Amino acid sequence: MSFHPNEVQRRGRIASGLLFLTMVFLIGSFFRTQILQHSQWVLKSEGNRLREVPIPAQRGYIYDRTGAIIAENIPGYTISLLAQSSDELTTVLRRLGGTISVTDEQADAVMRRYRRNPSRPAVIFNDASFELVSVLEEHRIAFPGLIIQASPKRYYPDGAAVAALVGYTGEVNEAELQSKSYAGYKPGQQVGKMGLEKQYESRLRGREGVRFVEVDSRGRIVREAGARQDISPEGAKPLYTNIDLDLQKFMVGIFGDSLQGAAVAIEPKSGEVLALHSAPSYDPNRFIGGVPTEYFRQLNTDPRRPMFNKAVQGTYPPGSTWKLATAVMALQAGVVKLDDHMEKPCTGGMQYGNRYFKCHDHRGHGSLSLAEAIEKS
Repeated sequence: MSFHPNEVQRRGRIASGLLFLTMVFLIGSFFRTQILQHSQWVLKSEGNRLREVPIPAQRGYIYDRTGAIIAENIPGYTISLLAQSSDELTTVLRRLGGTISVTDEQADAVMRRYRRNPSRPAVIFNDASFELVSVLEEHRIAFPGLIIQASPKRYYPDGAAVAALVGYTGEVNEAELQSKSYAGYKPGQQVGKMGLEKQYESRLRGREGVRFVEVDSRGRIVREAGARQDISPEGAKPLYTNIDLDLQKFMVGIFGDSLQGAAVAIEPKSGEVLALHSAPSYDPNRFIGGVPTEYFRQLNTDPRRPMFNKAVQGTYPPGSTWKLATAVMALQAGVVKLDDHMEKPCTGGMQYGNRYFKCHDHRGHGSLSLAEAIEKS
């Protein structure tokens, strides 16, 4: 089959034109991808190659009025896992259970943390012992997604003596993560749960840092340092309180190990709280990194209710102590004097509304001055 020379030239020009358009299209695509969208694809590439590992920030120290430490930080360790999927995480946890003790409860908690934020390493132990870290370091090659890092650990030098006022820290829970008050928090982070730790959480938390580890296509860590410049954490500033730690310890000593109740020492002129205690108490250091189940059960089943802060949460009738307060206010306002007598004598009781309130002396006290009424109260 033969073609006229003009037809061959026409077809050649068409083929050349199509080839030219194809080259223009390819060059334009390469230019758009490599030049115009460079930062976007670099970011995506980095996202595939790098994984973010959070670096916990130092919580702010808490001091009393003289500079004595109420709450501080000491060195600790956290252990977490990087996984591509929940199935992979389940498999690794099962294998990990052959090396160390991982309870079903702990494994469920790890899975919950992973489901909340799959891109974040799932925390296994918030407060790992040095012995546990040593064992895992020996078997680290068998668990390529394992991350062991040093992190600050909350510590209360006076333990149970300051529990009622300082509270404790613990892992942020599901309800808190869904609350507006904890916007920006991530699974596995530690937050204040009670007392000063909770009240001043926004001031004490600090700003979390990030370090980057390099992973392969299967999500296994191939380089832990130097993959990208880390973002350093920012520790929180210290919190100075009006608490007098010496007075606090003296108050705790009065209650001892047997008495139940609460006491609050307040500076009358300024209203500053100098000491606050609820007895019996608990050890807030046992809550760091997760409270042991047996200890938590013991606290909750104790009929003396050590977890109930009697100084802050309890409601009690003021009783005769309120008579002193009203008497002082009346004296300061010039409404009465100490030798002024009541308009009506005490006859053993008083009808108020539809109820008759009895005096502790059914015979009555007769006509009393304000000073005598306080004395007989």
